[in-house]
Amino acid sequence: MVKITDVEKGSYASEAGIISGDILLSVNKNIINDVLDYRFYIMEPSLVLEIERDGKIISFTIKKGEYDDIGLEFSTYLMDEKKRCRNNCIFCFIDQNPKGMRETVYFKDDDERLSFLHGNYVTLTNLKESDIERIIKMRISPINISVHTTNPALRVMMMRNRFAGDCLRFIKMLDDGGIAINAQLVLCKGINDGEELENSLSDLVKLKNIESIALVPCGLTGHREGLYELESFDKESASAVIDIACRFGEKCLNDKGMRLIYPSDEFFLTAKREIPEEEFYEGYPQLENGVGMIRNDITEFLECLENLNDLEYNRKITVATGFAAKDHLQMLADHATEKYEKLTVNIAPIRNDFFGGSVTVSGLVTGGDIIAQLKGVDIGDELLIPENMLRAQGDLFLDNVSVEDVEKALSVRIRVVQSGGYNLCEAITGLNE
Repeated sequence: MVKITDVEKGSYASEAGIISGDILLSVNKNIINDVLDYRFYIMEPSLVLEIERDGKIISFTIKKGEYDDIGLEFSTYLMDEKKRCRNNCIFCFIDQNPKGMRETVYFKDDDERLSFLHGNYVTLTNLKESDIERIIKMRISPINISVHTTNPALRVMMMRNRFAGDCLRFIKMLDDGGIAINAQLVLCKGINDGEELENSLSDLVKLKNIESIALVPCGLTGHREGLYELESFDKESASAVIDIACRFGEKCLNDKGMRLIYPSDEFFLTAKREIPEEEFYEGYPQLENGVGMIRNDITEFLECLENLNDLEYNRKITVATGFAAKDHLQMLADHATEKYEKLTVNIAPIRNDFFGGSVTVSGLVTGGDIIAQLKGVDIGDELLIPENMLRAQGDLFLDNVSVEDVEKALSVRIRVVQSGGYNLCEAITGLNE
């Protein structure tokens, strides 16, 4: 049962007589506990909603199009509280956050509903067999799973949760139930790479409904006091991961017609290897996981640049980024300035003093570090930053510094650039200003 906070004017629910403050009990006699129940059961064209109002239970009948929404709103999009992570992983990035950040940064979620709604990865340790059965019954697919290793004992050790090994059986249940699976393995040097990685990949590629497997290095900040001792991947160990992935990927390509296994861009950068061509990524199934993002940006940027008309004005801009992306951004900037003589582009890699350690990705660059390192620099007409530097609302960096704070401190206009090479090209060239 969930409380209705608003009813859209003119909607099916409004026309039926449902009002704000009503309690939704069931749809077609199916009890509603959260957003998964609600979204699944309102798909039918004929609905009977049981509502509690002032202590009385009332039934409302709605006739609608099969996939039409009925216009009810609830206090949260989950219609429930987020599920908090029960693990204590040895590589958890949130445990490595410095003190003094906003409270939401320290919240660890592990919620299967966010996997379906937003693509989050879940470990399955929060789930029971009944939850797995519900997913299969509702045909909710795909599910994104943080596997890390298929060795039960090692998974228990890495996640420091005694149930982490046993719940690996849920993966087989989901696969047998026809649910598509995207897997993620966060790799820790000397722990679940090497032979353990080979064993995990051997197990995962046997699944009938596996759609992709991403290999991502654990991120290590400078705030690991009292935490499990871990090492960053170096050129040799990153190369070894790529070699294993490519060997298994080639076999999958021959056996299944798909590569399935993709090391993240960070592994290629650390190993100082060329980023693979677009065909390698097979449609970029794990782009948001940092897999193929560089190649996608390059492809889109160059396509966009080729189709742009000449610039008729002088323009100078600076692009703030992390050190991991500086070389490929410089290459793209060089292409743009070669085409447009009146364009000047300065790529400004920002050293991550806030997090420290081996953090070099742009998504963890903070406003304070940008101010400290670009103060007094001739930025030009605009400072470009990628949208992943900001929280979802698009206003604050991780250190609670706002976009406006940076603009005032540097006396420059900031343009927040949405992801993708097309958006970057248009922002650099000033298209659609």
